[in-house]
Amino acid sequence: MTKLGVNIDHVATIRQVRLVSYPDIVAAALAAERGGADGITAHLREDRRHIQDADITRLRAGIATKLNLEMAATLEMVEIACQMKPADVCIVPERRQELTTEGGLDAAGQIASLRPIVAQLRDAGIRVSLFIDPDLHQVDAAAALACEFVELHTGKYAEETGADQRCELERLQRAAKYAQAAGVTVNAGHGLTLDNVAAIAAIPSMHELNIGHSIVADAIFVGLEQAVRRMKAAISAARC
Repeated sequence: MTKLGVNIDHVATIRQVRLVSYPDIVAAALAAERGGADGITAHLREDRRHIQDADITRLRAGIATKLNLEMAATLEMVEIACQMKPADVCIVPERRQELTTEGGLDAAGQIASLRPIVAQLRDAGIRVSLFIDPDLHQVDAAAALACEFVELHTGKYAEETGADQRCELERLQRAAKYAQAAGVTVNAGHGLTLDNVAAIAAIPSMHELNIGHSIVADAIFVGLEQAVRRMKAAISAARC
């Protein structure tokens, strides 16, 4: 069964608009867990636009599932991760000007700089994932770095329709199969909704989907716990 990691960044986005203490990030994570989340994902960005350092501390101590920390490949973030010791770290590209992560990490072009970072995280007992486009060269880089996971970027798939979307789905299927053959566990995420998640969840080697924005948006109407249940149901139906 494909697992669901719920990204709660945008719960923090609502809080940071007013710089208040609510909505509480741990309460949101616990609601997601009650809805069936298999893990909680949070992106501690360099500019701290939503998730804050204290949120990671509280999440690490307060949730019952696992914490997946998304972060840029910087010395500051490596130090924080090694101190906080989340179960998983997903290294993502990051630009200050972007509204959200715009594409996959160029792991193939950064092997030399990524190697000591991945090694330090793994030495701290943290499983490492790279957020990459569904490109076989990027999968090769993740395998060469001894990463336990890749997270395939589904943003282009989510943006396209018709034949273009089918073409992108085939790229994701091919990359997932290739990663599995290389001994790398396959996750995916970005832009996934109730309307488009089924085809991604149905990829045979898909281990976990990390979904946030659409779940938080759905929660406005049905509540966070129910929004997670709805997404879990959509994923489960795709694998039946």
